[in-house]
Amino acid sequence: MTRPLRKNTRPPSIRDVAAAAGVSYQTVSRVLNDSPNVNPGTRRHVRDVIDQMDYRPNRAARALGLGRTGAITVLTTDTMRYGYASTLQGVEEAARQNGLAVGVRVVESDRSADIRQAVDYVSDPTAGSVVVIAFDSAGAAVVRALPPTIPVVAATEAGGLPGTSRSMIYLDERPAAAQATEHLLALGHRTVHHVAIPSETGTSARQAGWREALREAGAPVPRVLRAGWDPHSAYLAGRRLAADAAVTAIFCGNDDTALAVRRALHEAGRDVPAEVSLVGLDDVPGAAYWTPALTTVRMDFVGLGRACVAELIGAGTPAPFAPPRLVVRESTAVPRHVPGSGAGLRAAGRTTPRPSPGRLSRSSR
Repeated sequence: MTRPLRKNTRPPSIRDVAAAAGVSYQTVSRVLNDSPNVNPGTRRHVRDVIDQMDYRPNRAARALGLGRTGAITVLTTDTMRYGYASTLQGVEEAARQNGLAVGVRVVESDRSADIRQAVDYVSDPTAGSVVVIAFDSAGAAVVRALPPTIPVVAATEAGGLPGTSRSMIYLDERPAAAQATEHLLALGHRTVHHVAIPSETGTSARQAGWREALREAGAPVPRVLRAGWDPHSAYLAGRRLAADAAVTAIFCGNDDTALAVRRALHEAGRDVPAEVSLVGLDDVPGAAYWTPALTTVRMDFVGLGRACVAELIGAGTPAPFAPPRLVVRESTAVPRHVPGSGAGLRAAGRTTPRPSPGRLSRSSR
């Protein structure tokens, strides 16, 4: 039986039509796209409701008719931080070049209810294929929870996510962290302290690269200081390091953390780089314009996003993207206690040769 039709102030959606007709939105989509798999009586009934409601199919309905091939939804916990936003930029650019619509759904947290909401959202075929920016625990949880019927590629920095066989493309943090650490050790620093960001774990590739570089050089491995995403927590970690005269080199989990640590060092009267060398990770656009300009590791997040789209549409070969690359600027120098201090490798804008390329983890879908 047809349900009473109600006037709405907004244009009716495909779900409004389905509710009024007493059928599923998939049935409405089949009618709109002239699918033969609809009972003639049902087709006439749905057409009558469409006419009564003056429904006009929108882009989402057309995408539904195309299955999941006409759109991509990006699931992410953040749209503002550099790595997340740049990866999203890469997805949007590649999707636009291939005639695909892009939607974004923010995952509020790694709580089970929020994960379930995200999974339910992309279970609707209008969401298209899915890219999950899995740089954190919530993103990883979403990848593991998605049903196998949903085509998905995960963008991750961690070198892969345990507990899932879904396709993953990642920037390898291990050599990125190793490059930063080796650079500081090569300048003559006895060891390198590390301020970690929330997405890091004790076994993450980033911390593994840092530790391995220290151990291979026979250098002490200091205790990791943890910071939140907020700059103040990184600033507090910087104050603790600034109070220790033995600290001469610091590798930060990202450039924003390095900026807050730099402030703490400045307030404590510890000059960068004369007394303390500082390295970040990401190479945000402003890093070259700090005083001093920040030595950091450049991460190609835009290329990572493009590669995810290429994998989803079956481009045949992975889209190339740049591997992590150390960019040496002004924030690192030979420590004062080393003869010839001030020479070394300090050269603004100098870059090291590129290591192995970014990696693609393929698996059954």
